[in-house]
Amino acid sequence: MKVEVLYVSECPFHPAAVKLVKDVLAAEGISTEVYEVLVRDEQMACELEFLGSPTIRIDGRDVAGDSKTTKKFAINCRLYPGSELIGLPPAEMVHRAVLEARQWG
Repeated sequence: MKVEVLYVSECPFHPAAVKLVKDVLAAEGISTEVYEVLVRDEQMACELEFLGSPTIRIDGRDVAGDSKTTKKFAINCRLYPGSELIGLPPAEMVHRAVLEARQWG
């Protein structure tokens, strides 16, 4: 399972996103590296289809679902639907993405 946290420098939510992902993985008994990817500029944001900081991907899939409707990728903060915390997805969203990735492969 490949787990990534994409972020911009000085993102105040980056450390909490990494902790959230590691906590969910630990709860599921999954031992895997969490790759932290610094998105340095707008070109890199477009290449990575970066939806904002932090973005969490499990096996290349965004934890919030498909982003094919979004065509604008840029260096900015990320808001997650249904989250009570600004800049972080709900833990259930990450948990669901991890379980789905486990099923796929």
